[in-house]
Amino acid sequence: MATRFRVAAASLVALVVAAPTLVTAQAYPSKPLRIIVPFPPGAATDITGRYVAQKLGESLGQQAIADNRPGANGTIGLELAAKAPADGHTLAIGQTGNLAISPSLTKVSYDPGRDFAPVSLLIASPHALAVHPSLPVHSLKELVALARARPGQLNYASTGSGSGGHLGMELLKKATRADIVHVPYKGGTPGLTDLAAGHVAMMFTSALSTAAFQKSGRVRVIAVGSLQRSPSMPEVPTIAESGYPNFEVISWWGLLAPAATPKDIVARLNAEVTKMMSAPDARDRIAALGADIVTTTPEKFGAYIRSEQAKWGQAIRDSGARVD
Repeated sequence: MATRFRVAAASLVALVVAAPTLVTAQAYPSKPLRIIVPFPPGAATDITGRYVAQKLGESLGQQAIADNRPGANGTIGLELAAKAPADGHTLAIGQTGNLAISPSLTKVSYDPGRDFAPVSLLIASPHALAVHPSLPVHSLKELVALARARPGQLNYASTGSGSGGHLGMELLKKATRADIVHVPYKGGTPGLTDLAAGHVAMMFTSALSTAAFQKSGRVRVIAVGSLQRSPSMPEVPTIAESGYPNFEVISWWGLLAPAATPKDIVARLNAEVTKMMSAPDARDRIAALGADIVTTTPEKFGAYIRSEQAKWGQAIRDSGARVD
């Protein structure tokens, strides 16, 4: 009798312990969702966040709102997300800058590996190496040869010290052993405008930004930083295939939840994201941005964040980059 009582008691305890997880899985979501977008309206992060909010709302049967919280290169929004209740109702869009670059470049109040539960990568866009049409080069090989023949005489624009374009170009300079002078700008549009006007020789920045300039013939894109050719620029070779294997510099965006979010909720969100991003309208929407869909498991997204932190952290140390 005592043995049966102990077994029954143990079963009851196990049921009680498991009950919160069962309730969580069945009740979620129990209220509207908030997707924190850590950049202003209109940018790629905002477009991605609004699409995710719309589709998650439809699939989960709850309203989902994109909440723009710009500032400090996207870190203010992530600081809010890190402190939000870990119940799956507050999510955030993380990206290269606020997850992999800023934590090594400036002081932030969150730790990307400790304070977030990765849900999935969403999209990625290669950096494009664009030159002014007057520069007598049509390939990376020709550019490297010209830069080596004229050390310190060519220059490149970036969106600012410590930006992805600055650090990506420093990685390229290290790989090619080319001496090219950095000219930082306050944002991408001024740099691209000066590149199109011939005031600087080249710029390494998101293909999203260069697409319109390339189509109008104001700049010439000679290479992209993805490991495979981009569907948005299939005619442009990669830096990896141009003689520098494994070279990769891309911009990427992913979905995050606060760290203690239950695993069953993270798994459900991952399944919903994978489904929504495989739909034809998602492919069309993302292709229009010049980006590619790259959904992953939560575990692979977490590992990718760590690898990107290591790469960009080393680039910051090597270049001595500082926030302007």
